[in-house]
Amino acid sequence: MSSPIILVGATGNLGSRVLQELVALQAQVRCLVRKETPQERVAGLRAAGADVIPVDFGSIEQLRDACRGGAVVVSTVSGLEDVIVGLQSRLLEAAISAGVPRFIPSDFSIDYRQIAVGENRNLNLRETFREVLDRHPDRIRVTSILNGAFMNMLTGTAPFILFPIRRILCWGDPDQLMDWTTIGDTARYTANAAMDSDTPRYLKIAGEEISARGLSALMTELTGREHRLLRPGGPGVLKALIAMTKLCVPGGDEIYPPWQGMQYMHNMYLGKCKFTALDHARYPMKFTTVRQVLSAHLG
Repeated sequence: MSSPIILVGATGNLGSRVLQELVALQAQVRCLVRKETPQERVAGLRAAGADVIPVDFGSIEQLRDACRGGAVVVSTVSGLEDVIVGLQSRLLEAAISAGVPRFIPSDFSIDYRQIAVGENRNLNLRETFREVLDRHPDRIRVTSILNGAFMNMLTGTAPFILFPIRRILCWGDPDQLMDWTTIGDTARYTANAAMDSDTPRYLKIAGEEISARGLSALMTELTGREHRLLRPGGPGVLKALIAMTKLCVPGGDEIYPPWQGMQYMHNMYLGKCKFTALDHARYPMKFTTVRQVLSAHLG
């Protein structure tokens, strides 16, 4: 691919990994960063092999000029409405104006299209931006990459596994399969998709599909000590707890307040966002398993 890939969000965890994977694929990468980005971070991106352009993210004109000649815009930004809807809408308009043919939004998640308004704030924002994206099917081709939940959540970021008391927290059906993919595998898949000029509207991946009962058996095997299921109630009980938590700890300005993780658990145990088909065969890569991640975490 001779035209550069426009990467936005390269200073973040996922974005920096996407940059590494693109460089490994010998892609030409142009990173757009905020003008106030520290110089050491800019230098790090350049050292990694990217062309870096500081821009005013509030200016469609500056974004448009920075996108000119690009093959695809890849967004890995993280934030709330001002970023997921506001910034990405400006970035989309700039890409269209600059004649960029493809756009990959920062949708990396479970299938947010199946989630009702109010059930997951962060994913509802992605649905809002999806409506913006789909207004321009004849002007730019969009590909969303859905990867389920990031697998590192299983190591303690979210309370699926209660390591100190050897329990697997289960809100509902213990056999409900859930989709998990590591950040690294998501980045590698995204880089391949960015290099692919013929991607569909949605691509779905899951490094592994595993249930609470499966986690119980795996943790028992890995540690040699029984990890039983802990079932405080079903999804309805969890939903009530989420409402109480939001009342006590609003955290409206935080990207991940305590209740946000609870909303993800509620969505996953309901099963409505479970992938029915995966697109693993599209690119030649091997996915990391839950066993590998938990084995490394347990040391």
